[in-house]
Amino acid sequence: MYAIVETGGKQYKFEEGKYTDIELLEAQKDEKIVFDKIVMLVNGKKSKVGTPYVTSATVDATVVKNDKAKKVIVYKQRPKKGTRVKQGHRQQFTRVMINKINTKAKSSKGEETTGEE
Repeated sequence: MYAIVETGGKQYKFEEGKYTDIELLEAQKDEKIVFDKIVMLVNGKKSKVGTPYVTSATVDATVVKNDKAKKVIVYKQRPKKGTRVKQGHRQQFTRVMINKINTKAKSSKGEETTGEE
């Protein structure tokens, strides 16, 4: 089972028990985070696609660390002009551990069931 979650203007695939690097969040190490902008839930034949989000689902995660990625070199040169510019950039990110994907789906009888099968 996995979820496609929107955060930081991008979409990420979250699976339980795995680490994911996302855009930098204002959260400290070991802080608990709940993502509620679930675009899609995939659980075999019980998949759900949101319009635009799946309202009955959340993802619980824990911040592992805030860090910077490897340096990317940006080099620009204009031919025959003698102009050269070299820059480096390190993108900041937050590494999160996905603890649980929560789904609460209502059955046809009206009672709530959890997506843990």
